[in-house]
Amino acid sequence: MQRGKVSERNHKIERCCRLTANFIYHHVIKFDMDVKKAIEETRSVRKYQTKEIPDDLIEELIDAARLAPSGNNAQPWKYKVIASKKEKALLKENKIFKQDFVYKAPVIILCCADPEAYPKAKFEQGFDDAYELRALRDLAISSQNLILRATELGLGTCYVGWMNKPRTKEIFGLPERYVIPYFITLGYPADKPKPKSRKRTEEILL
Repeated sequence: MQRGKVSERNHKIERCCRLTANFIYHHVIKFDMDVKKAIEETRSVRKYQTKEIPDDLIEELIDAARLAPSGNNAQPWKYKVIASKKEKALLKENKIFKQDFVYKAPVIILCCADPEAYPKAKFEQGFDDAYELRALRDLAISSQNLILRATELGLGTCYVGWMNKPRTKEIFGLPERYVIPYFITLGYPADKPKPKSRKRTEEILL
């Protein structure tokens, strides 16, 4: 058997074993995780293990984001997964972030949206929002799916909005019209942040 075919077969076997192990861990061992539990367990994690995140888990997160609802089913969101040392170095060289922990995260996900994804219609003042606002709103719904799925899979995340947006568009060649409200850092938590206080239900009701 040729070496290339052996290598390909071994890769398929390895991926199959990893998927099986992930399924057993997340659907048999961790059977108690539901949406409410994921909401309660989600924290802003800023310290991560150096452990690599398997590609199939990252695909799970992007798929969760993909399934979100959106206005006119426009699905304006765009994601870029940054995991290589080269791309992280590019971010650091261009001083994209002010917080050093971002560069140390195993994976950094660029979250952006295209305001032109929506069908053009007559704008009604007082009823309609600008396309940029609609894109931001739908991206937020989509990325929260990603966050909750990450929690369910034992991963930690953190929204990062403190960054140089114009330079981000420049180094990744993004269209000027795209809105970039934040990145999301991703990795296996090195520690578990303590829960912070939340307002009581009656404090957020009008």
